[in-house]
Amino acid sequence: RSIVTTIYNRIAIDCSSIDIKHVREDSQGRFSEEMNTRLNECLTLSANKDQTSRAFIQDVVMSLFDEGCVAIVPIDTSVDPNDTDSYDILSMRVAKIKAWYPDYIKVEVYNDRTGKFEGITVQKRTVAIVENPLYAIMNEKNSTLQRLLSKLYLLDDIDSKSNGGKLDLIIQLPYVIKTESRQKQAESRRADIEKQLSESKYGIAYTDGTEKITQLNRPVENNLLEQIKYLTGELYSQLGITDAVLNGTADEKTMMNYMNRTVEPVISAITDEMERKFLSQTARTQGQ
Repeated sequence: RSIVTTIYNRIAIDCSSIDIKHVREDSQGRFSEEMNTRLNECLTLSANKDQTSRAFIQDVVMSLFDEGCVAIVPIDTSVDPNDTDSYDILSMRVAKIKAWYPDYIKVEVYNDRTGKFEGITVQKRTVAIVENPLYAIMNEKNSTLQRLLSKLYLLDDIDSKSNGGKLDLIIQLPYVIKTESRQKQAESRRADIEKQLSESKYGIAYTDGTEKITQLNRPVENNLLEQIKYLTGELYSQLGITDAVLNGTADEKTMMNYMNRTVEPVISAITDEMERKFLSQTARTQGQ
């Protein structure tokens, strides 16, 4: 996850650096005033007893990229959301969606009273369900990122096996091994060489002059590394990210492209769903 986590973390930090506020607009859609609500306090100061507003948004984005779709669940509210649409949100948390129903979803969310993750069923209209706008690139089964992860797993597996301490030797004995007695003799010879190597201080063993030993643990030649480099470049281009963005040396034009193509869709997905679910129709009519 070294490559992938770097990308996730960079986008999540940049998303959390954007101010999200509960405000009122005038009739022309321009900023009028900032609302003095607990929802606005959750978005600008403290989302819950464990997370600041920025840490919460970063958590939302990281979870969104991992899961593909997450829920933002109001934990504490001024009144029961199931009884009325006019309520204020006192705290909220990110939840993993475990099951879907027509009007409800089952989520796994952290209970800060018990210190455990618990499964609860909530109405869809009371929680913000955010889907990753980059789902086709990140979470789809054969997407670029998933293919990159698969190649990285293969490379790590090959690297682990090549450094696993095995010698991978083939011993050619000076007789034909076809009968059972000859096979037992060969097994005995193999065991003897293994014992010599394991018990020797420097891993040295002796063989008969008629025996031939071939070592197989040569470097594995494959094009995995080239495929990984190609897929990493494809992922960067599809996400609108460059090495300069990640190391902080990008110019204004590159950063503008990155903010518009990558950060803005993610932030909009979060804020649009919050506005749709956490503000009542009356509040939206009033310009909130």
